[in-house]
Amino acid sequence: MHPTIKRLQEVVAKGDEAQVQELLAEDARFMPPTYYSTWTGRAPVAAVLGHVAQVFSDFRYRRIMGDGPDWALEFQCKVGDLDAVGVDLITLNADGLIQEFEVVMRPHKTVGALREAMMARVMSDPRFLEYKDALR
Repeated sequence: MHPTIKRLQEVVAKGDEAQVQELLAEDARFMPPTYYSTWTGRAPVAAVLGHVAQVFSDFRYRRIMGDGPDWALEFQCKVGDLDAVGVDLITLNADGLIQEFEVVMRPHKTVGALREAMMARVMSDPRFLEYKDALR
């Protein structure tokens, strides 16, 4: 397994932005399951992932599939009292850092709860006023 993927498993559920940020390319792109836009840049992506880790509970990766630059990490978690399963689709760059991070998730009800929880967090985090240009 690629060392970045191994390290990601260790840090993603903790929500430690600094540790997540170390794994991201400078121009990393994050595509959330809650809307069809992309966050771009190491700091904004790390901040979003840090908040996600605070919203998810009982998070664990169930299966890891991949080789080379392309990886799929299947996970399960809770958002409040709602169960969810999803997949982190990750592409590494030539330096072994995360270039693209796309999340697909179900069921719809849980994705809606995630969206509400994330919007509340983002709206109360002043950094996201600076990061709004990172959302495309």
